[in-house]
Amino acid sequence: MKPSRPLYEREPELAAAAQAVDALCGAQASGGLLVFSGEAGIGKTALLAEVRTMAAGRCTVWSARGGETVTSVPFHVVRQLLQPALDQFPEDETRVLFGDWYEITAPALGLAEPTGPQPDPQGVRDGLDFVVGRLASRLSHRPLLLMVDDAHWADGESLAWLASFTARLSELPVLVVQAHRPQELAERNAALSAAHTEPPGHKGLVRVALRALTPDATAELVRAALGEHADDPFCREVWAVTGGNPYEAVELVAKVQDRELPPVEESAGMLRELGASARGSGLVARLERLGTNANRFAWAAAVLGTDISQEVAATLAGMSSAEAADCTARLRDARIVSGFDPLEFVHPLIATAVYRSIPPANRTAFHGRAAWAITRAGLGAAAASRHLLEVHPDDDQELVAQLREAAGQHLAVGAPEAARRCLERALEEPPRPQDKAAVLYELGCATLLSSPPTTVQHLRAALDMPGLGDDLRIDATFRLAAALAHNNQLKEAAISLAAEASRTAPGPGLMRLQAGHFLWEGMQAVEDDGPARSRRLSRNADHLAGRDNAERALLTLRAFDAMLRGENAQLVVDLCERALVNGHPARGLGWTDTEWGFELPTLVGITYAFTDQLDRAEELFGEAVRAFEISGWSGAHLAFAHTLLGLVHRRRGRLAEAEGFLREGLRLADRVGSGLPVHWDAACLLIDTLLARGRISEARLVADRYDFGAPYPSAMVLPDGPCVRGRLLLAEGRTEEAIAELEAAGVALEARERFNVVWAPWACDLARALVDVDPARGARLAAGARVHAERFGTDTAIGEALRCVALFAPPEESEHLLSEAVRHLERTPTTSVYEHVLARLDHGIAIGSARELAKAQKMATACGAEGLAARAQQARASLRSSE
Repeated sequence: MKPSRPLYEREPELAAAAQAVDALCGAQASGGLLVFSGEAGIGKTALLAEVRTMAAGRCTVWSARGGETVTSVPFHVVRQLLQPALDQFPEDETRVLFGDWYEITAPALGLAEPTGPQPDPQGVRDGLDFVVGRLASRLSHRPLLLMVDDAHWADGESLAWLASFTARLSELPVLVVQAHRPQELAERNAALSAAHTEPPGHKGLVRVALRALTPDATAELVRAALGEHADDPFCREVWAVTGGNPYEAVELVAKVQDRELPPVEESAGMLRELGASARGSGLVARLERLGTNANRFAWAAAVLGTDISQEVAATLAGMSSAEAADCTARLRDARIVSGFDPLEFVHPLIATAVYRSIPPANRTAFHGRAAWAITRAGLGAAAASRHLLEVHPDDDQELVAQLREAAGQHLAVGAPEAARRCLERALEEPPRPQDKAAVLYELGCATLLSSPPTTVQHLRAALDMPGLGDDLRIDATFRLAAALAHNNQLKEAAISLAAEASRTAPGPGLMRLQAGHFLWEGMQAVEDDGPARSRRLSRNADHLAGRDNAERALLTLRAFDAMLRGENAQLVVDLCERALVNGHPARGLGWTDTEWGFELPTLVGITYAFTDQLDRAEELFGEAVRAFEISGWSGAHLAFAHTLLGLVHRRRGRLAEAEGFLREGLRLADRVGSGLPVHWDAACLLIDTLLARGRISEARLVADRYDFGAPYPSAMVLPDGPCVRGRLLLAEGRTEEAIAELEAAGVALEARERFNVVWAPWACDLARALVDVDPARGARLAAGARVHAERFGTDTAIGEALRCVALFAPPEESEHLLSEAVRHLERTPTTSVYEHVLARLDHGIAIGSARELAKAQKMATACGAEGLAARAQQARASLRSSE
């Protein structure tokens, strides 16, 4: 393909572009990511223009450009890419296009006002993925090409979306072509607190680094503009002055033409002076020579940055429309700006030089006027905030109020980092002493999802100063505790709640603090006096009817604690019922309600799962997935919801389904970070599920991938982590290590009087490990597990305990015990098919029944327990051979 205008020494780059466009437009419509990188002026924008020319008539091309002065505007680049196309659709058709993602994603694109809970940034990114995917499907006849220039100046929200979206381009008929300066992008990535802002390596990614022109190419460029009579020394000096930078070479040649210099050796000595006028201080001096008005208008344009309205620039510069038109003409003739309305700078290097040349006081004044103009136009505090951020602190309470309003608007569209910047700037103003604590509280809330340590810092500061009302103090303390817990500081979370509770008068607020205290005390992996806490919780909760959310919260915590302790399951279920309203979380205690947090409905569902109330648990966790998806909480929350559904399927014995949900939970969690609580829970359950399926080596891979083992986190792992690790070691034949791990787990659990043999099956697994080395001790452990199981009273617990006791009983008694285990485990449809298969297999072997073994093999195959199915088949074969 012939370029529309000469591009020198760019044949490899053009070939890479042609190959990518051809792949996109081919029969298979293969997408990908093409990244051009290079220093300023190296020709990235010209190369993107050539890609656009290649795609003309073949692709649907949408483009955007980052800007140095708009990096703080959330979703600025994404909106440039998508808004022009989406504006063509009627509102009802746009809603259909977005589907369930409309309320989450449309506000981020400026297409709708935000409603509902604050969206998770990951949810917004997932919604953008969905919308672009739908658009790509509609445009299959002219596949989609997205072009992003100056990506190093893209806003953080757009960078994060581009990084996650481009990672899956191999699945979509979409080509993304991105251009950036490598050093500036590296600096942006280092400064941004959001993770994953640089496109990762993946299939379909092509990186091309642009290099400076050689002397020969520079000479060709010079002669194309000035004529073949340009001699070698002159051309060589152009290359030396510009370093082979195409933009600087073109500008230098243009100035030679303006001066009508002959392109010969005698003129070469003037090139350095001419070249200096194209950049930095030389450009500023050239601008000043155009006159005061033109200089001031250029300053105003530089402050506006992108989509420069001539009228708004005139307002900022304090001049009439006629004066602005004259200035625009002079700046256009001087090759400083181009276009008409909107205007743009000829090159980002010029925009940068002009912006940085503005005296600080003038620059601040321009930004202040720009913010005033935007606010006056009714565009909102969020739109004005990028200018407000640049105004010098001056004890302006109206500015503080605007920044707080802007922060709320940013949070509502899923841009917490933008909200953080506004609130941090508000603190610098500063706010009035009586308002400072509230601003710190808002700042702490803004950073809860992105940086729990930062949240802790701000909320502690807010609580340490006057200004928070009683209700706000309670809420700040509750959120502080949640942030501490998410930062693996559960003990500190409990202490902070206890301290505030001691200063709080009786009432709903105090009960909320007490509930939070019980929650984070009980969720600790290690506790000083668990039994005493359990007794206090029982005294506080057992008499409650669940009349309000504070009572329901205490009932939830009491039910979960009673389940862990192995108290009577019917009592536990009754507590759960009192904690709900018509079988569902009460208003204010739902999955996305922020006052209490998602932990409480989670605990109800987990309690149901371990009391053989699996239908109730599955219904609750299904609601969690829907609630998180509808609200755009697609990060750790959605990962945890999938993990919880994996738990239900594991308890049901649907092992293949459980594995699928748990792997999806880990995939979602991996997008957010590493070492999160959900990683521990999902990995623990996945290891347990893989062991149940007989896939020991896969379980080990998961354990190694997620560092599953000591040291364990300060929070409990679902189910008990050391018990699952002990089971893994036992399956691997590392019996001594398994015994040590299970013994340690037993000591810790018994000290807290946690005797649920399903949640923490250490006693039964340790008994099995001791069959050959210490059968007497194994029998005692099995008998103790039976006592606890019968006290708990669920069929799953009793069936598992009986199966363990049978290991140590004489043959005739063992057959009876295993028959009883099968009876318990087949009695209700909510018990685990997997545990049922275990008992039936052991019973079939014990009584030598081919029929029982065949049934066990069929059930094992159906529930995904390949290892058990193989054991049953071997047992049947052995039985046949003995006959």
